[in-house]
Amino acid sequence: MSDNVFGLPPGWDKDQHVDPPEVQLADAMRSVGIDPPPDMRIDGQLHRFSTNGRKRDDSGYYVVFPDEPQAGVFGCWRDGIQVNFIADIGRTLSAVENMNILKRQNEAKAERERERERKAATAADTVQTIWANAGVANPEHPYLKRKGIHPHGARVTGDGRLMVPLFDKDGHLSTLQYISDDGDKKYHPGGTAKGCFWTIGDINKTIYVAEGFATAATINEVTGEAVAIAYSAGNIVATTGAIREANPHCPVIIVADNDESGVGKNHSDQAAAKFGARVVMPPLPGDANDYVQAGHDLMALLNPQAEEWLTRAKDFSIEPAPISWLIKKWLQDKALIMVHGTSGGGKTFIVLDWCLRIASDATEWHGNKVHGGTVVYLAGEGHHGLKSRVAAWRQQYKVDDPDMYLSASGCDLNTANGYQKVLEAISQLPKPPRLIVVDTLHRFLDGDENSAQDAKTMLDACNALMAEYGCSVLLVHHTGVSDEAQHRARGSSAWKGALENEISVVPPKFDGDSIEIIQRKAKDSELTNPVYVDLQPVEIKGWKDEDGDPVTSCVVVEGVEPVRVKADKPAMKHRKMFERAWFSTKCEMHNGAPYVSRSGLKTFLDGQDFAERSVKNMMNVAYDDKLIGYLVNSESIVPDANGWVVNDREWAGEMMLAMRSK
Repeated sequence: MSDNVFGLPPGWDKDQHVDPPEVQLADAMRSVGIDPPPDMRIDGQLHRFSTNGRKRDDSGYYVVFPDEPQAGVFGCWRDGIQVNFIADIGRTLSAVENMNILKRQNEAKAERERERERKAATAADTVQTIWANAGVANPEHPYLKRKGIHPHGARVTGDGRLMVPLFDKDGHLSTLQYISDDGDKKYHPGGTAKGCFWTIGDINKTIYVAEGFATAATINEVTGEAVAIAYSAGNIVATTGAIREANPHCPVIIVADNDESGVGKNHSDQAAAKFGARVVMPPLPGDANDYVQAGHDLMALLNPQAEEWLTRAKDFSIEPAPISWLIKKWLQDKALIMVHGTSGGGKTFIVLDWCLRIASDATEWHGNKVHGGTVVYLAGEGHHGLKSRVAAWRQQYKVDDPDMYLSASGCDLNTANGYQKVLEAISQLPKPPRLIVVDTLHRFLDGDENSAQDAKTMLDACNALMAEYGCSVLLVHHTGVSDEAQHRARGSSAWKGALENEISVVPPKFDGDSIEIIQRKAKDSELTNPVYVDLQPVEIKGWKDEDGDPVTSCVVVEGVEPVRVKADKPAMKHRKMFERAWFSTKCEMHNGAPYVSRSGLKTFLDGQDFAERSVKNMMNVAYDDKLIGYLVNSESIVPDANGWVVNDREWAGEMMLAMRSK
């Protein structure tokens, strides 16, 4: 028998108190900073009300439908607030009810948009009349006098307030802004301000974009150039876009307000990045008008004296400029570097070995001179393992206190907060770093490594670090998953294009082989020969695990270059065919090596549209220029059971590596 003895719907709590929907709606409004109207009506109609206590203001709105559960939307046009509302009816809603709520909310939004458009059209007609009948502002107007600016075509209302227009990008008057003597600003009720602006002055060489009228007037009077007024920080992007569209080849400079919140600078930076503009901001709190009234030189701020940009070839090349190195021929100084390899392939061991040598003033690395300095290692993962690796290296090379610092965690380096976190931490060090390592790139990137746009933000952050400290930045990254991508970094091609040095760490193909370190790119020098290293186990003195057993790690030591036999073209052709057959037979293994059975090979060859006689010849060892005959006679494969097994260790290793990447 059900416990629901009251016959209530599933999910209903009979003891729960639920306020009427009108009360809930009023509470929801207060939670987002809107003062609700005294009389709330849940009737599916659009209701307007004042959100600032003024009778003529009706920027607040709500539409809530009466059928249970009551739902709709509310907000404030003036402040750009829009909130979905669903009344709590004391139980969990069903899927059908949720679908109906979504339908009602969409209807409410459509009604709100229709009302907004109607009101905007009415306001546009009204402001046309107001603007046409208004008188021109007198230069002695209190606001103009206080700001020290000219009228620039501004007009005055009947009650003496200053009045400035907002036009859409097609030049139609959309609304007005009213400015009182004390600087209080209000838009005409119902008018559309978003995407609208006003340009004062004539276009000569440059167009400026400013947030407010007084700022724009000041810039125009100082420079003599045209200035577009965005009227709010949130409208800077749209205004800059409209200016750029109308003037595609004219330089655009955005003059941001220096406000405590940073909102003006953030919107200005977005607009600059999107439309190719330059951002200038006063170094002191306030706007450009405040800067001028404080006695500062705005022209010098807006147009700093340009450095000599073009140099004659003779003068450019007269002074020697040799490459400086952290590790000669491998890690360039003041450069962007990337090291990539497969997961677990040893790349972090190698990067740590470089870092600790640089940080401990070691003299060389594999015969290449090392230049010392402070190292900052931004570690995004594996901190427990890093501790043992660093301890093992210090013990092995008898270095007590290398000049190296490691981060406690990762962060999104390509965001303002993450970048600032790194700057603040590095600023506390006794000396600026000579090398900053980011391990791994993925752990410090906010975004998608395949996105060229996200890659650019990360590269910009790295370049900013390099410029700030005059150092190199080394990115540790993974390779792609396919066989063809094993020797390049995964993700956008933008990574490779920005690098001075690119290095691959290639794991051993066979037991006993060494790790291969290959230089893929050296922008300003010749590529150097690969280096081969091994990982040597080290028992760390005094370290015990929870069971009392000794803790071990590895250090990088010199390895041995493997002997390679260059394959000729027939061998490449026959090996490729044998590999395809192996993959088609589900990568069988025998005695630790790739194996293809006779029946499996025949099935594969029959599926390649070879003639029956050709298949027979390709499987006959007597034909030494055909598939099996060639590979057996060259000892690349040997007969095994009812087929053949790969006998060449290097080839077998390549096949197994390709299998793991698929």
